[in-house]
Amino acid sequence: MRVFLEAGRLTLRRFTAADVDDLVDLDGDPAVMRYLTGGTPTSREVIQDEVLPRFLQYYERFTGFGFWAAVDTSSGEFLGWFHFRPAPDGPVDEAELGYRLRRSAWGRGYATEGSRALVHKGFAELGVQRVFALTMAVNLASRRVMEKSGLRLVRTFHGSWRDPIEGVEHGEVEYALTRTEWERENAARGGPAD
Repeated sequence: MRVFLEAGRLTLRRFTAADVDDLVDLDGDPAVMRYLTGGTPTSREVIQDEVLPRFLQYYERFTGFGFWAAVDTSSGEFLGWFHFRPAPDGPVDEAELGYRLRRSAWGRGYATEGSRALVHKGFAELGVQRVFALTMAVNLASRRVMEKSGLRLVRTFHGSWRDPIEGVEHGEVEYALTRTEWERENAARGGPAD
């Protein structure tokens, strides 16, 4: 197991071809997919032929960035994933934070633990200048994770959806944190800015 990051109760590790079943199970839960596809599951074929290969390609293209399997450190149970990566057409020193966790992991602080650890790693080790995260405006649980991770609401916008889902009429939101803001908050708490 190639460990990327230890984050409290979580270990973030590289994906492997053996993770197909866990990804199919994750994306097969309509509640997990609610704010992504309106609850429609992702097929095994798409995960095996498109999603997982895309995850694996990141490790070769961007050192320190990509998609990471999140496992419970004590049990080894697959909980979901996090991504921390430059936007497809964005600058490499701006990282998008994202996460998708099994329903059994919801409300237990895993999303916040993993997100905080990735934000810290991005600023302290990877040279990131800005971290941002996006979600639907109606996804209140994800918005709370972003806030608990230190990100602040910077805008509400209406994107274009090929297949609009319920709630999209309220728009999407972007949360962000800059290196300067992160350093100032660490200094105010008396911690090192790294």
